[in-house]
This record gives sequence, structure tokens and C-alpha cells, in this order.
Amino acid sequence: MSRSTRASNAIDRLKERSGNPGYSMTITGSGHFFLTAGPGQPPLCPPMELDDFVAFVKAQGPQTPKRISKLDVAFEKQLVKKPPKA
Repeated sequence: MSRSTRASNAIDRLKERSGNPGYSMTITGSGHFFLTAGPGQPPLCPPMELDDFVAFVKAQGPQTPKRISKLDVAFEKQLVKKPPKA
């Protein structure tokens, strides 16, 4: 059950990012997954194992920018090496 939950969560995130509510996944009898753009549409990928399928779905559509907090920015500034004093 957790296999399909992980895949369906990836599909839900893709629907949200892309604005296309028609995306759906199909699970084959052998336990592989493939993505379609909507009911009756041809597959957008060959049947894949779960990890490969989730990675494929994550790469589709617009990507969400990584959130960076003020603390992360301040920490990154501290990591920059300062030139040695002469």
C-alpha cells in the first residue's frame, strides 16, 4: 500500500506544480507504474519501478524553488573563506 501512496503523492505534487489536474498513474499487473496526461491518453513513460517512476514524475513540469531561510543565508555567508590578512 505504501508503494502506491508514495507514487500517488508524487502525482499530486505534479498536478499542483503544473496546473494540470488530469495527470494520472497506472499500476501494471507486475507492479510497475506509468504516467498519463489524462484518461485515455497514451503513456508518457514506459512502465517503471517505484523509485524510477517517482524520480521521473518529480522531473516533469515546472520545478518549485528550494526554500531558503534567513538562517541558511547567514550560515552560507559564514562558510565563505575570508582572504588572509597581510
